[in-house]
Order: sequence, then structure tokens, then C-alpha cells
Amino acid sequence: MTIQDVIVQYEGRIVELQSAVAQLRWPHALASGILAITIGLFLALSLYAFRGQMSFLWPSLPIPVAACSISRLRRTNRARSRLWRLKRFYDRALDRVNGNWPRSGFTGQEFGHPSHVYAADLNILGEGSLFELLCIARTSIGRRGLATYLLEAPALEETRLRQEAVRELRGRTNLRERMATLGEFDFLESHRDAFDQWLNSPRLSFPRPLPFLAAGTSAILVGIVVAGLLDIVPWANAATWIVPLIAFHAAVGLFFRSRVNRMAEWLRPVSIETRVLREGLRLLETEQFQSAKLRRIAAQVRYGSASIQKLERLLNALALRSKDPWFYGPSLVLLAGTQLCMAVEQWQRDHAASLRVWLEAWAEFEALNSLAGYGYENPDHTFPEFSDGFQARELGHPLLPQSSCVANDIDLTPASPFYIVSGSNMSGKSTLLRAIGLNAVLAFAGAPVRARSLRLSGLSLFASISIVDSLLNGKSKFLAEVERLRGAIESEVPNRPVLFLVDEIFSGTNSRDRRIAAEAVVRTLVNRGAIGALSTHDLALTEIANSEGLHGVNVHMGSRAGGGPMDFDYRLKPGVTTEANALAIARLAGVPV
Repeated sequence: MTIQDVIVQYEGRIVELQSAVAQLRWPHALASGILAITIGLFLALSLYAFRGQMSFLWPSLPIPVAACSISRLRRTNRARSRLWRLKRFYDRALDRVNGNWPRSGFTGQEFGHPSHVYAADLNILGEGSLFELLCIARTSIGRRGLATYLLEAPALEETRLRQEAVRELRGRTNLRERMATLGEFDFLESHRDAFDQWLNSPRLSFPRPLPFLAAGTSAILVGIVVAGLLDIVPWANAATWIVPLIAFHAAVGLFFRSRVNRMAEWLRPVSIETRVLREGLRLLETEQFQSAKLRRIAAQVRYGSASIQKLERLLNALALRSKDPWFYGPSLVLLAGTQLCMAVEQWQRDHAASLRVWLEAWAEFEALNSLAGYGYENPDHTFPEFSDGFQARELGHPLLPQSSCVANDIDLTPASPFYIVSGSNMSGKSTLLRAIGLNAVLAFAGAPVRARSLRLSGLSLFASISIVDSLLNGKSKFLAEVERLRGAIESEVPNRPVLFLVDEIFSGTNSRDRRIAAEAVVRTLVNRGAIGALSTHDLALTEIANSEGLHGVNVHMGSRAGGGPMDFDYRLKPGVTTEANALAIARLAGVPV
């Protein structure tokens, strides 16, 4: 399959969805018309009945027809809503394939940390980021899971398990459709923070016998009232039981009122978060998987949807108690609020550990589904293999459109562990470094990479490409860069050598000191088994590659053969650059030089 095949498939699916929406117009109009007629008929017959011109039995005749019409309208509206949601899903998918995806999806900015060792440098999060390109997660739980995949490199065995899972999910477009339409509306969410805040909130203790005692007295009270209504027990006799029971409930309710109110406050955010999670877990429970990781995830959530549904019913009843005036009065008499809070507290004691497992499993599944969608929409991408070094053929930048992406070969091995990439301004040096880093992030996450082939080892990625001054933290760019490089040098992850990507190393100091300090950093990293690349327009730094014992490689980027100083081909070439274009850029800006 090619990218063009994906485009044709997506465009065809959009046409199908538009056609399906059009086919629902007639049933919707018919149901609306019948409902309007039955309402009019009911009003007319009621008027005659109130005038005494006919029996009140006649106005009731249109009611069943109206009820059926309302039910049909609801089904039609739900179907139309689902179809429109699917169309929006495929519209954005088509934008991704066509390269029109930036500023149209989730940025993941909330998951960032300013001190992360490569996130800002490689554009992992934010507008136009790798996260925005990949993310099709339905919930914020899944979005957090995807961010974790991109920001934390796992052991290679875990990466292989993810690869296997992504391969299996890649062609399951129907599953992605079902996940995209979880919940009745797009605005319904399942936020991980809401669940975490509840799970980490202080436990409210109730006396152990109280739930049984409250349930028993409530049942007795309801039975006595029913018996009175049926004239089984005289109300005078019933009152001798009803009054003490209500007094007991009032005393218990007042005593636990502050606890119940605090708990209701904690539970209010959770009550609107459970539906999408429940539907997602149920979806997982019904799917059959072959890969080891997906089978493990499915096993972790088994019976989870039924437990979440029980919690959902308790939370809905608690919310109904507060919102519905018809329910509030009887709930006070029956101690319903306190009983519901005790039931929720018991649910938390029984299922808190399981809920954390379910949330993690769902987060991982949504992350894997996003990576699988990326793989499906980029059939020219390949899954990497794992061996020493970083060796790629036709490696491209994952965030660039197909039409403007220039691919290069990369060979970083123990024999030639680093590149010094020289070149003039705007020649593509930083883009090359980011292409290496982003594909490494994709590889460790378990996704296919933008390359004809890629072989790399387990690596700890460090990047210093977009480091800037921080007035808030009182750090200059130079100091921030030194701290980042120190982190790379001191990295001691077992069996994970460092992959360093540094743009214009130590640019805040003079050329002589810069040359000495840069060589010291590179020598220390290489002696610790690191591989990587440094870019520079300072030709003095290119001497580092030839320093004794380092075995570096000088490569450069610049203008195409026969072209002008600004006519770049973005190809990696051997040797040190002989070009400079600072004066040409100044002239373009109108500076008389």
C-alpha cells in the first residue's frame, strides 16, 4: 500500500459518511413530522376533553405514537452525531496524510517539563510537534500515555513488544473508528487527573455496621410507608415506627453531613469522567489480540468495565440527589446521600488498586493505537532493528511534508562514533539533528520511522538544539547548555549509551575556548561509549573529528552544485564545508555589505 492508497481510502470513507448522513435526513424529517402531528392532535383532543365534548381517553391515544417518534428521533440523532464525529476524524486523518495537520489537534503541551533532556529541542510537544502529528487518543488518559511513550525510552525488550503490538493494530481501522466515537459526545472526557485526585484524597471512615444498619432501616421505612398506602397498616400505627426511623436518619445525616459534603465535592469531577473509560474498557474486553503486549493489556482490564459501571451508577445517583428536587427530599428521609457515599468509599477500598491498573492499561492502549494509526498513514515508513550504533538509510524528518522532506544516510558506529556537521546558515544542519533525534524517539516508542531502514542500539537521548536564556531561573544559554551536556556525560543508564545531538556547541564563548571545551566534551562522551552529532558553522571545531583517538567524521551541508549561496539541497556531503552565506543573508535583509 502507498500513501496515495491511504488518501483514496480516506476520501472514499468521507464520501460514505456524507452519504449515510444524507440518508438519515428522511427518517429524521418523518419522525419529526409525526411527532409534530401527534402533539397537535393531543392538544386539540385535550381541548375538546376539557370542554366536556369527549372523554379524556381520546387525548391519550396519540401518546404512544409520540413516544415512538421521540425514540426514533433520539436514535437518528445519535446515528447522525456518530457519523459526523467519524467524518471529522477522517477529515483530520486526511489532513495528516496531506501534511496539513499542524494547529489542528492536541499539542500535549501540558505534559512538558522545561528541564527535559530533549523534548523542547526536538519539538516533541507543542504546536506542530510530533505529539500533535501522532495523537488520535480519545481521552486525556491516552494522551498522557502517548506523552510518556515519547518522553521516556524503555528497555529494548519493551520496545520490541510495542513494535509487535503496533504492527497488529496498524491495519485495524474499524477499531480506531470505534475508539474515536466512544461516549455520546466529543466533549465527554476521562481525565486522569480527576481519578488521581480522588484516589489520592483522604479516606473518610464510617463505622463498619453503619452501611448495613442504614440499608435495613431504609428498607423498613419504605415497607411501612407502602403498607400504609395499601391500608395494610393503619397510619396511626405506622407513625409510631416512621417517626423514630426518620429521627434516626436525621441524626445520622447531620452527624456525617460534613464528610458527605466533602466527599461529594471530590466525586463531582469523577462522575462525568467514567462513561468514556467504561466504554473503552468494554471495547478492550471484547477484542481478540495476538501480540503479547496487547493480550497482557486486555487481561489487565478484564471485568473492569463492569466495576466501572457500578461506580458510575453510584456517582450518577449521588449527582441526581443534588440536582433533582423530586429526588432530594426522599433521599434525605432515606439517608440516600450518606449511603451512596459509603458505597462509593467501599468501592474505592475494593477497587482502587485495580483502577490504577485499568487507567495505565487504557493509557498504553491509546498510545499504541496512535502509533498504529501513524504507521497506517505512512506505509513508506519502516520498523527499526536494534544493533550497535545508529545506521540509517534515507532518513527523513518526520514532521516535514513529503514534498519537502530530503532524506540522508547516517552512519554512527563505534568505529566512527560522531559527526561534525559544518555548513552555512540555513543549510539544514539543525533539521538533520532533529531528524536523527525524532526517529530515535519514534523507534523507542515502538513506532515505524521515516527511513528506508534504521538500525540502532538502546540509547539515552540528549539534545542541545533549542536551549535559550532563562531569566526566571537566572540561567544564561551557556550555563543551561553546560548543565545539559553534564547530564549527558553523567548519564549512567545500564546498557544505554548516550546519543548526543548538539547544535552550535558553546556558541556563547570565543572560538579558541570553544574549540578546547568542545573537544573535551566530545572526548569524554566518546570514551563512555556515546555516539552523536554536532553541528557548527565555526570551522575551527571541524578539527575535533581528526583529533587523536576520537575517529570522528567531518560532513557538511550546503548549496547544490552550480547553485547560488542560498540554493540549498539539504544533502549530507563528506568533508568540511567551503561555503559561507552570511553576507548574502545580510544583503537579503537590506544591509549594505
